[in-house]
Amino acid sequence: MHVWNGLDEVPEDFGPSVVTIGNFDGVHRGHAAVLRRIVDLAHGSDARAVAVTFDPHPLQVHQPGSAPELITGLADRTELLAGTGLDAVLVLEYTLDLARQTPEQFVVECLARGLRARTVVVGHDVRFGRDNSGTMETMVALGREHGFDVVPVDDVGQAPGADGPGADRWSSTLVRELLAAGRVDEAAAVLGRDHRVRGTVVHGDARGRELGFPTANLGDVVGMVPADGVYAGRLVRPGRLARGEADAVLPAAVSIGTNPTFDGDERRVEAYVLDRTDLDLYDEEVVLELVQRLRPTVRFDGIDPLVAQMHADVALARAVLGRAGNA
Repeated sequence: MHVWNGLDEVPEDFGPSVVTIGNFDGVHRGHAAVLRRIVDLAHGSDARAVAVTFDPHPLQVHQPGSAPELITGLADRTELLAGTGLDAVLVLEYTLDLARQTPEQFVVECLARGLRARTVVVGHDVRFGRDNSGTMETMVALGREHGFDVVPVDDVGQAPGADGPGADRWSSTLVRELLAAGRVDEAAAVLGRDHRVRGTVVHGDARGRELGFPTANLGDVVGMVPADGVYAGRLVRPGRLARGEADAVLPAAVSIGTNPTFDGDERRVEAYVLDRTDLDLYDEEVVLELVQRLRPTVRFDGIDPLVAQMHADVALARAVLGRAGNA
């Protein structure tokens, strides 16, 4: 799959294409179902399937104080989009200049000229162009003028336990709510996979090593960090995974929180790879996949009860991952 960071990277001879537009945060099951339809539509008509997305999220530009926390960073988003079978993703830098484009300017420059769209697939509630003035009706009218069809698409699916046909549809908002509550297993049901965060392993306080549980501390974490607590999960080493090397995916117990037993005030994400004390992960980029929350973060009255609980956490993480076929 091609990833283009701007219209200037799109080949001049690219097209024709079937295009959809969206933020696709999390690339949840609803996104994936729609994108697979686009791939089928494109490949059934000798065209290319393309998703147009934005970085940063538009609300981070227009309302930075109230913008949603992103479920996935751009690297994970494009990787997940590739998994749907798309031929290309066009990442547009979202700026105030882009936001000031009229609906027609956006359609002409991006869809008609840039991607040579034959078909544009969008939701009924699509909004685009200056002040979100472009609507579905606008897109249809511009399609007639500039040579592409417009196919409306409905939201796909709903969350487990939803009450009624429109309740709790698969959405990025729902995923954020579940992660904020630590319900990563329920979030996985909407995402279609375990939630992941990414970061580079940095030096910490080395307390875990002193207690017999050396941890990989993540710095510059990308992806929404769920509620504080201890989780069963996996530590993935993308470089090794791409090369097919050993120790690329490792079962882990993940701690998220401030280490209240030691009066910590900095929120951290750290992972103990089960039964391994020989790994040197410093300065390596890793991905943590979170399978299930085991317990909330609590303060212990001393080292001995903390260590006893850590042994219990590891045993429980091993059992949970074993049931999931990961330990």
